[in-house]
Amino acid sequence: MDKLAPAPFDPLRRKMLATAALGVAAAPLGLVRGAHAAPASPATPLVRRAQATAFAPLKTVRAGLLDVEYAEAGPANGPVVILLHGWPYDIYSYVEVTPMLAKLGYRVLVPFLRGYGGTRFVSGDTLRNGQPSALAEDVVQFMDALRIRTAVLGGFDWGARSADIVAALWPERVKALVAVSGYLIGSQAAGQAPLPPEAELQWWYQFYFATERGRAGYDRNRHDFAKLIWKLASPKWNFDDATFDRSAASFANDDHVDIVIHNYRWRLGLAQGEAKYDALESRLAQAPSIGVPTITMEGDANGAPHPPPEAYAKRFTGKYEHRLITGGIGHNLPQEDPYAFAQAIVDADRL
Repeated sequence: MDKLAPAPFDPLRRKMLATAALGVAAAPLGLVRGAHAAPASPATPLVRRAQATAFAPLKTVRAGLLDVEYAEAGPANGPVVILLHGWPYDIYSYVEVTPMLAKLGYRVLVPFLRGYGGTRFVSGDTLRNGQPSALAEDVVQFMDALRIRTAVLGGFDWGARSADIVAALWPERVKALVAVSGYLIGSQAAGQAPLPPEAELQWWYQFYFATERGRAGYDRNRHDFAKLIWKLASPKWNFDDATFDRSAASFANDDHVDIVIHNYRWRLGLAQGEAKYDALESRLAQAPSIGVPTITMEGDANGAPHPPPEAYAKRFTGKYEHRLITGGIGHNLPQEDPYAFAQAIVDADRL
């Protein structure tokens, strides 16, 4: 493992350690865009002078089943980056990553997933479906609505799973991929296999959500529940109440509990999905490989369930790197070390 020392122009940058999985080496690039920069241009450093805490006014677009609320930054004609959040997080996981990439000329889009923020179903009759293929198709519908042909996708938690699925099933739409915790594509069949007791313990909330008591408990206590997950998943991240409350506001969405509960019950085979997604789920059950250029990442203090990189490296058949980010970085990697995540987006775009 090679330490990437902080660049001299950015004293605020945390230490980043990039580990090449299976012999692939990573190099410090100083947040310079390669493929979209002028040929032979020198490194263009991005100095982080102040912590970003807010997005520009949010936008909404009709995208398939949803009216999607999203943040946007950067030039309208820039190469597109779409950043996907997970549970129980929201678009603010990328509030610092977004301006870093926008300053480099990327058009950065950060949508609220179904059940979060201002994203709403067009019809009250639509099943509040949280199954993985539905969430991934939302990404494609979002791209179609904005007439985006291809984009660099980045995500963690549910967002990494959706990004993985889009890259696997619609590779022509994905220029490059950054996925925290790597390959997260699964199936209901895989979810039936018991894990060792210690691993099962990490999924305690999944079993809680399988009960009606758990559903009522999450609905009644979603703020405190999510805050507990943040602490368990990122035990060394000293976030303050203002940071958490800013994201927790997105859980007030009327569909939030339905989507979360359905997602976890579907994984255990306790809730049905929709027949229209059966063909996609069948393909995902075969654990399809991902051939687009990819960088996977992991924090050295991730307290959430996650696979080891050696368990999934062979699923990525194109240009590929894995990076371990040190310094007590937990599950919400883009928010805990935004510089490292932004660097990975830039580097994946150059693979």
